[in-house]
Amino acid sequence: MTSATTLRRTPLYETHQKHGGRIVDFHGWELPVQYEGILKEHQAVRSALGLFDVSHMGQIWVKGRQALDFLQKTNTNDIARVGPGQAIYSHLPNERGGVVDDLIISCFAQDRYFLVVNASTCADDFAWLLKQSQGFDVRLENKSDDYGMIAIQGPKALEVVGRDFPAVPKLARFGAIELDVLGQPGIVTRTGYTGEEGCEFIIPAAHTTKVWDHLMSRGAGLGAKPCGLGCRDTLRLEAGYLLYGSDIDMDHSSFESGYGWVVKLDKGDFIGKQVLARQKAEGLKRRLKGVRLLERGVPRPGHAVFVDGKPSGALTSATFSPTLQAGIGMGYLDRPDLKPGARVSVEIHGRQVPAEISRMPFYLSKELQNAKS
Repeated sequence: MTSATTLRRTPLYETHQKHGGRIVDFHGWELPVQYEGILKEHQAVRSALGLFDVSHMGQIWVKGRQALDFLQKTNTNDIARVGPGQAIYSHLPNERGGVVDDLIISCFAQDRYFLVVNASTCADDFAWLLKQSQGFDVRLENKSDDYGMIAIQGPKALEVVGRDFPAVPKLARFGAIELDVLGQPGIVTRTGYTGEEGCEFIIPAAHTTKVWDHLMSRGAGLGAKPCGLGCRDTLRLEAGYLLYGSDIDMDHSSFESGYGWVVKLDKGDFIGKQVLARQKAEGLKRRLKGVRLLERGVPRPGHAVFVDGKPSGALTSATFSPTLQAGIGMGYLDRPDLKPGARVSVEIHGRQVPAEISRMPFYLSKELQNAKS
């Protein structure tokens, strides 16, 4: 357990305290789990907009003549598909086909890429990438301490952002841009972790509070709320997004997690390719599945899932969905053949609650549905 003396703070720590954020230890960072309450914050993001402090995330620059070659070797996705001003979601595979981390890579030039990685794995990611960079003409820079990062999410998020940064709403989904952010150089990406429209401001650490206060002020009339880790988790689970360390890790592959679309076997050689190709050819023995309760109940990570009365696996993420008003979760089952609608049960407090296999995402906004169509 992390001791109080070693906990790290983001540039917005005092802002969280000032506005009543309930601070918890999140992977060694002092971050707010909630302000007004998880339900209110969840609903704000679904109906209007919310701001999240994600400054704990890691930021790594990859620069140099062979930057693209290096990223192709270390990623499952085809990084050559993105040019300047575009971003892509990918997995860093290990030699066993497992996942070192999942990340978003933004391209600003063919010799200049920006990686956003998970907070809990940032140091290990950087060390692993450095090891893999031997023999490549690349330079890696871990700039995580230099940046603050704010995610603004919800159906009204781009309306607020567009008032001061008109170029941002014009970006395509998974676009990335470098621009002046209230007098300082910054990066804005149009990704997200909630199933709603939105973007991320990545700015100098000392500038983060100014940007946060400005965005909150601009969004106040539209129902903007500061949001914590609690609703971030319920939102991302509804949207079917993976949580590294819970839903995916070193021992589970991209195919097993249902994210086989990030594996491009035809792009050339990369770490773990042979293992992943064999998995695809031979079929999976386990797969991450979405589960939705058919009766009232609150599933939790670790709860067992039964198929035909026999244990088939356990939930890796689970909660009560405020949007769907039902218990939902995901977990690895030894029945990869199960289709949406198949009946299962989840053991909660010793009782097997009826449930069914569900498609993921459980929820996706109309805006993002239209963007995918």
